[in-house]
Amino acid sequence: MAGHIQDRWYKTETGPDGKPVKVKTERYGTGMRYRARYVGPDGTEKSKSFPDRQKRRAEEWLTETAADMSRGQYVDPKAARITFQQYAERWIAGQTTDPSTRILVETRLRLHAFPRIGSRPLGSFRPVHIREFVRDLEHAPIAAAYARNIYADARAVLSAAVDDGHLARNPCGAASVRPPSPTPRRIVPWTPDRAIAVRGGLSPRYRSGVDVGAGCGLRQGEIFGLGEDAVDYEARVVHVIRQVKLIKGVAVFAPPKGNRERDVPMAQYVAGSLLDHTDQCKPVAVTLPWRTPDGPLVTVRLLFTNRAGGVVWRSNFNIQEWKPALAAAGVIPMPEPGEPYASAREHGMHALRHLYASLLLDAGESIKAVSEYLGHSDPAMTLRVYAHLMSSSKERARRALDGVFGTAPPP
Repeated sequence: MAGHIQDRWYKTETGPDGKPVKVKTERYGTGMRYRARYVGPDGTEKSKSFPDRQKRRAEEWLTETAADMSRGQYVDPKAARITFQQYAERWIAGQTTDPSTRILVETRLRLHAFPRIGSRPLGSFRPVHIREFVRDLEHAPIAAAYARNIYADARAVLSAAVDDGHLARNPCGAASVRPPSPTPRRIVPWTPDRAIAVRGGLSPRYRSGVDVGAGCGLRQGEIFGLGEDAVDYEARVVHVIRQVKLIKGVAVFAPPKGNRERDVPMAQYVAGSLLDHTDQCKPVAVTLPWRTPDGPLVTVRLLFTNRAGGVVWRSNFNIQEWKPALAAAGVIPMPEPGEPYASAREHGMHALRHLYASLLLDAGESIKAVSEYLGHSDPAMTLRVYAHLMSSSKERARRALDGVFGTAPPP
């Protein structure tokens, strides 16, 4: 890297005797005195100014810049001035992930990251700024898991900024930086009796959905996206190949979460429930765009539809059907006249999935199989969520021995 220090208070001229002499410039005594100049990797000249009596600092800066270039850690000063928010917005626009995922990431950054670190130039980030960001997230009135998602989004943005040359290293990778602390929360699965009670409180057209959730472990969107083509009664298998999602207020068909299609064994009682359901509520052909609101139209004969024969909107279902059923079953209190139902976040339709997992694990099914049926990304995730529900090896041994020898002593 060719670089030099320019003294803008003096210039060199030829004296009367033909020797070079220093003379004061028009800038003498005003503004920054020294300008450190060098040619960047892109072939253009870069510079930084320093005040009087800081020539050595200017020389050190040139040396550091040259070292960064040799190590491949050079960052263009102009690029480093881009703010976190400016870069993050461009980063979001360039993502090729699922549209609904992009919307979630954009929402988390806009509501929680931009107000805190959005105006900071990328080149100024240090680990202390991330530690303060984490502290603010932990003190904010949001769930711990949500705070960790926000942190993960911000870390991903900064990692991309490193890749694009806006930042020398990701401050989130410093040893002193820790993500927001998780709040230990154990899943407490419903009992089968509770699921049956809630089922009884639903309209007949939705009751079989409880059987599919508790008996096959489908997510809510997968239940409402379950088509006639996805149920194989002969093989007793449910093919989980789609779900119904809302993207910016538009209902679309989409692959299951993580694009993971799967086949789930179907118990006889689930098959019978679906057959009874289709006798009472005939499948309805519903046409929705695929994946995105402007995607190609796809028609599916859905097993579960609303009273008008259209797709079931999750928000309407939860308020008009699910919460009244929870109240009728005594899971949440019955509201006073004119008052809304109480929050029931831990008793959403996802509780049926937890019940399904707990029943399989209690029966001795392997984590690998349960993970596959649930559509998790890997068995480790299933283990983290449901490890406490697994029967211990001692308990399984007792059951096996009791099954062979019985529980009464020999005569």
